[in-house]
Amino acid sequence: MAAFLRRLTSLVLLFLFVSFTDAREILVGGKTDAWKIPSSESDSLNKWAENSRFRIGDSLVWEYDGGKDSVLQVTKEAYASCNTSNPIAEHKDGKTNVKLEKSGPFYFISGAKGHCEQGQKLLVVVLSPRHRYNGISPASSPAEIEGPAIAPTSSAAALKAGFSVTLGVLVLGLF
Repeated sequence: MAAFLRRLTSLVLLFLFVSFTDAREILVGGKTDAWKIPSSESDSLNKWAENSRFRIGDSLVWEYDGGKDSVLQVTKEAYASCNTSNPIAEHKDGKTNVKLEKSGPFYFISGAKGHCEQGQKLLVVVLSPRHRYNGISPASSPAEIEGPAIAPTSSAAALKAGFSVTLGVLVLGLF
């Protein structure tokens, strides 16, 4: 009985460890200097964001020339109209890090004059804890975001699950 409880405790601790290590630092656009006016619609950061999965605890990282540009976190209305006058947060440091602390949409625009109007903006949708899939689009409404959970479809989710099970078996084998 004691051996079983040790194994169960180890397994619970393992799963807690894996859960807490989910948070990631994500480079916006997947590359340095992606925070710029897009050359085409397909080069838009929103296209990149639509194909990414963001979770509570993740951090977005922008790398850009802080002397020429900035990152403004804004409301939905300011995002739509490119209004830079009253941002939620303003970053000018050239290496901005924003932690995504809740589910739902986050809106970002360039603070450089005219850049937002030319497409330098980003909409990121953070999944609620019960969502573990890639099929959400930043264009989704809050009602769609809060829909039923769907089983993971990405190979990364399967890889992580396989790693967790393998590590769990190794830990259990120690007792």
